[in-house]
Amino acid sequence: MSPRREEQGQALVEFALLLPLLLLLVLGIIEFSFVWNSRNTVLFASRDASMLAAEGGSLQGTDCVVLSRIESDIVSPAAAVKLQQVQIYWSDRNGDQIGANVNVYDRAGSTTCDYGDGTTITVPYSLTSAGYPESARCDVLAGCGGSHTSVDTIGVRVTYQHRWLTSFARMTGTGVTFTESTINRAEPQL
Repeated sequence: MSPRREEQGQALVEFALLLPLLLLLVLGIIEFSFVWNSRNTVLFASRDASMLAAEGGSLQGTDCVVLSRIESDIVSPAAAVKLQQVQIYWSDRNGDQIGANVNVYDRAGSTTCDYGDGTTITVPYSLTSAGYPESARCDVLAGCGGSHTSVDTIGVRVTYQHRWLTSFARMTGTGVTFTESTINRAEPQL
């Protein structure tokens, strides 16, 4: 055998040994990019929703507007059907929930809000815990009495389950669940 032919065979064997590792690396990069994209999409939806919750303050139907916006903000490759739960809560300045002041919405069933002008919004969420009703939110600069010494800081926490997209990754499990939250100070009403 000639030395040239032996070198070609050696290169083929080395390539065959490294190919699975290379494919694993490429699939890992693809999965990571989809998870990162979903996380950023959920973070944006949380940020957008907390701004709407802060603008709505104690107005009846604010939660439906917030939930509707979250649904519209979750875009491909993320999917709104993978949303697990949305929490709208009274927050301190560090983003921590104050007591049991939280409305928990699971993405199941539906909730309809009727507004005074005849419009309605129906969202695919059901209220499972009502510890922070819209009427209890303080949006008055001078405070609303009790522990509401000024306007509330309102937080929105969104839980999302990302399912693996490549079949290789599905062999390791169903996916990853993550939660993103954002807070905003309520807009004072006159």
